[in-house]
Formats: sequence, C-alpha cells, structure tokens
Amino acid sequence: MKAEIHPTVYQAQVTCASCGKTWVTTSTRKELRIDVCSNCHPFFTGESARILDVEGQVDRFYKKLSARQTYVEQQKAKEESLTSVDRSVDDIALTPRATDALKKAGILSIGQMLAKLGEGNAAMLEIAGFGQSSLTAAKKKLRAMGFEVPEVPDAPKPPKAPKAAAESPADESPAAEAGE
Repeated sequence: MKAEIHPTVYQAQVTCASCGKTWVTTSTRKELRIDVCSNCHPFFTGESARILDVEGQVDRFYKKLSARQTYVEQQKAKEESLTSVDRSVDDIALTPRATDALKKAGILSIGQMLAKLGEGNAAMLEIAGFGQSSLTAAKKKLRAMGFEVPEVPDAPKPPKAPKAAAESPADESPAAEAGE
C-alpha cells in the first residue's frame, strides 16, 4: 500500500439531538451530531405502531375508498341521465323549426317523442312544421344518444286514382260539340 493516503481516524463522540444520548465510535471526524438515534427512533422504540394510528392511515384509506365510490356513483348517475327519457327535446339538437313544431304539438320530452314514433312515421309527419328531413335527423340523433327507436311499419298507402284522361279533340263526339 502507498504511504500517507489513508485518512486520520479519531475516537469520535456521537451526540443525538433528539434525546441527548452520547457514545463513542471511530470516525474521520472528531465529533458527530445526529438528529435521531436508535434510542429515540420510532422504529426501534416500538412507537411506530402508535404513529401509524395517529396518522390515521386506516381513516385515510376509507376516505379514499368512499371518494372513489362517490365518484363511481356520480358517473353512473350521469350515464343514466344521458339515456333518460325525461330529457327535453331540446337535447336532441334538431333545427329550431322542428323543435318548435314538437313543442307546439305538446311533445316536450324524449319519452313523448319515442311514444309518438311508436305510432309510426305518419303520426310524426302529421305535426305541422315537422317534415321528413326532421324525422330522419331525429331518428339518427336518438340512436346516437343510445335510445332504441321503435320501427313501426307504416300502413300501406292506398293506390293512387288514375289521372282523368285529358279530353283529346279526336275523342270528342258531335253531341259534346253541340252542347257548347
């Protein structure tokens, strides 16, 4: 080994600032001051159990648990409110004309609108100011919001009456001409 490379070793006196206990050890410093020693440290004295209870770790755990449960309940209520049939027809975000037409017809909630849709498309189209494009948009938006839109087949339309044949000069009879 090389000479004179080792530090000087002293008999150092160690002093604890918390409890005042002192003892002697070897060190490169002549005096050591420490904050906590084995005499006053909670881990060595058995006070750690008391400190944990004082800190209230169990209480903090239950507080976090109840906060989580509250959050989950709020999220569940929020999701249920989004699919609530008691929501206003304003939430569908139709055109102002279509929304006003529904309100004038007495349809104020999504539940009432779904009931009217259950009667068939013709029932909705009878509402003044509510046309086919509004009906299509309303169905799309209701499905996007998570509602089940009833599909009721419309009653078959009665066949159209044939148009009256236009009178042509060749078909005219002399009697018809005489009546003029």
